[in-house]
Amino acid sequence: QVQLVEHGGGSVEAGGSLRLSCEASGVTVCMAWFRQTPGKEREGIGYSLRDTTPNYSDSVKGRFTIVKDDDMNVLYLQMNRLKPEDTAMYYCAATATWGSCSLRAGQYHAWGQGTQVTVSS
Repeated sequence: QVQLVEHGGGSVEAGGSLRLSCEASGVTVCMAWFRQTPGKEREGIGYSLRDTTPNYSDSVKGRFTIVKDDDMNVLYLQMNRLKPEDTAMYYCAATATWGSCSLRAGQYHAWGQGTQVTVSS
């Protein structure tokens, strides 16, 4: 069973940068980042399928970068030009099922504990 441990997060002013990491134990085919604010559904912001270019949601495209270290099984999320609306709890997710890679939370069976990102204006 895949276990995910996230690191990073914190508080930053608008325009600043943060980096999150997610260490996975076990076999993964696709890993993704999601975020969630109180009262809203979990939003997929990007995913990395093994040996392919990451995909991003329109809300973060051009500002966030996902990098996957396949050797170490670690997923990174570099967040640049952060905005107050990026404030959320960020979650790492993973699946070992081929064909399940997407921005839909229901496709993933393993989740990290979440890490808070707060962007002040």
